[in-house]
Amino acid sequence: MKKLGILLIFVVLATATQAQIITDKTSKKFTIGFDIYTDVLTKTPANYNARTINQGFNVFGTYNFALGKSAHTFSLGAGIRSQNFYSNTEIADLNADTIQFVPISNNYKKSKINLVYLDFPAEFRFRFNNTWKVGIGFKLGVVIGSKTKYIGDITATGPRVYAKEKRINSLEKYTFGPTFRVGYKWINLFAYYQPARVFQRDLGPEFYPLSVGLTIAPF
Repeated sequence: MKKLGILLIFVVLATATQAQIITDKTSKKFTIGFDIYTDVLTKTPANYNARTINQGFNVFGTYNFALGKSAHTFSLGAGIRSQNFYSNTEIADLNADTIQFVPISNNYKKSKINLVYLDFPAEFRFRFNNTWKVGIGFKLGVVIGSKTKYIGDITATGPRVYAKEKRINSLEKYTFGPTFRVGYKWINLFAYYQPARVFQRDLGPEFYPLSVGLTIAPF
């Protein structure tokens, strides 16, 4: 969480500084922004209780192609997405090909999995009165990183540990899904639904994330 906060502050300062020096002509061609959101899992394994807030972060940049002489554009770009799924479970065996989540019986503070994707978004953006915006798009994601994090007791009597393991097996390499944005000037409501599985079929539970949050795009 601390790293996410530091990254967020850095992005805000960087975009605010660059927004002051970028020209109007260039700003129409390029968009740089970030999404802050929570993930809702529309389907989860038995005994899997997800936390209410599963904060995630996405930073992206796009090149905007004008649609004729209108203010509307078609945009293509790339981004980095970091998703976190908190629950009352942990992966039974990280080295196993088949991923199973089991409830935690000991006292614990935090248990999550983190997935990082390289995204390639495409979006139609419609502007009205140069202030209101609506974006309808689609993005393809490629998994580039994953890890688990657990803070809690090893047994019922302790001791408490801070454990982090990299690389979760049996993840689907590619994800995809539709995106939607609507907002005023540089603040937008954002939604992304992923109908593609997070884990490979028959090698992990069915996770279908719905991401809902805010998009901030100073330019």
